[in-house]
Amino acid sequence: MQIAIERQPLDQVNTEALIVPVFEGGKELRFGASSLSDSNEIEGKSLELTLLHHPSGVKAARILLAGAGKAEKFNTAALRNLMAAAARFLKSRSIKKIALLLEGGLAAPDWGIAAVEGTILGNFEPDRYKTENDKKSLNSLTLVVPEAGPEWSRVAEEGRIIAEAQNFTRDLVNEPANRLTPAKVAEAAREMSAQFGLQCEVLERSQMEKLGMGALLGVAQGSAEPPALVVVRYRPAQPRDGIHLGLVGKGVTFDTGGISIKPAEGMEKMKYDMAGGASMLGAMRALAQLKPAIPVTAFIPCVENMPGSRAQRPGDIVTAMSGKTIEVINTDAEGRLILADALTYARQQGCTHLVDAATLTGAIVVALGHLNVGLFANNDELRDRVLAAAKKEGERMWPMPLDDDYKEVYLKSAFADLPNVGGRWGGAITAAMFLKEFAAETPWVHLDIAGTAWIDEAKPFTAKGPSGVPVRTLVRLAMDWND
Repeated sequence: MQIAIERQPLDQVNTEALIVPVFEGGKELRFGASSLSDSNEIEGKSLELTLLHHPSGVKAARILLAGAGKAEKFNTAALRNLMAAAARFLKSRSIKKIALLLEGGLAAPDWGIAAVEGTILGNFEPDRYKTENDKKSLNSLTLVVPEAGPEWSRVAEEGRIIAEAQNFTRDLVNEPANRLTPAKVAEAAREMSAQFGLQCEVLERSQMEKLGMGALLGVAQGSAEPPALVVVRYRPAQPRDGIHLGLVGKGVTFDTGGISIKPAEGMEKMKYDMAGGASMLGAMRALAQLKPAIPVTAFIPCVENMPGSRAQRPGDIVTAMSGKTIEVINTDAEGRLILADALTYARQQGCTHLVDAATLTGAIVVALGHLNVGLFANNDELRDRVLAAAKKEGERMWPMPLDDDYKEVYLKSAFADLPNVGGRWGGAITAAMFLKEFAAETPWVHLDIAGTAWIDEAKPFTAKGPSGVPVRTLVRLAMDWND
């Protein structure tokens, strides 16, 4: 998509549709809209969209009055959603060239970045494999900022980089499992790394066997598809001493549940069980271009969880890379097993801070629904950094407890150091507590994205399917790491 910043007067902007935010309780008297405002046909409610044809006083062919809701609640996250909704509304009408008016308090670079992101995210469709469709897509966005200063020079590029990285993640998550095996994830990582100047290494089964990754390999043994541990490295020109951020993402390319097989209903969605790993690749794609001051390495353990003749069984005991033994109570709790070895390996590679993301538990959906990511941490400072990044990027996260009692009460095995599940109660917490054992003393945050990585029904601002959460938070975390 072409993105431009225009400083010319509003009435001179030549576009197919000019988007003008309208706040609740306000009146839009321009463009011939005064009668609609007076009759309350335009109220400014959030995501209320009113299209005016042949507006007066401007060159634009149409004006889209876009409801922004209450002014005091409007922020960059709301603008991102508003622009995504506007993009989807307009492209469905075969409009390709749009513009957005940013004036008053909205005429600042952060608002511009959010607008670019929203437009590109709203332009995304998960219909790659449809052979008969009338694909409609925007091809240009102009931000109309009459008094834009030189600080706006970064807006178009930064917004594009982040949104395209999020859409890259969404495309990966949306791939069916017959087309995106662990080997294909590795191939995608290599291609992306080569394109953007990152280092990429892929550990194969024999290397993982030498490293003692029994937890990861135990999950992989039931599938004909070989596992892969994808490692992608970014190094700044002058890396800072003492900081090395490790991003660890669950990469189960399809999850049947293994021997503890899942119900058939909804199992087709289990292609999304690698969303955590895909988000790490998306974040690295953006960071390679934005160039934070700290080194960042992503670790994506990739497996397929299948009930083959060699699959691990409930009751099996495996030895993780850390040396801890694990009793496999439920083979459908496989994500924590592969993450255990990936966290240990990330620590061995010198990561000083760890953030993992995983579609880990149904229990987090019971606790938080589909609106918030569940956040668990063993370190208050890193927790606060992640929460600050998430708030800035509009990706909602909620801190969850991680008290030692949960391990003592629920996570006990008579036969091994740990079971891989802790029973019915507090399932998201006991899963996080399991992972905490492998993060050890390293500052660590776990993001359970099971309820937020996939959108079951289309919304005005997004298509059905993968969301790309938490790419923006991870990028912001690395970019804002100042001390």
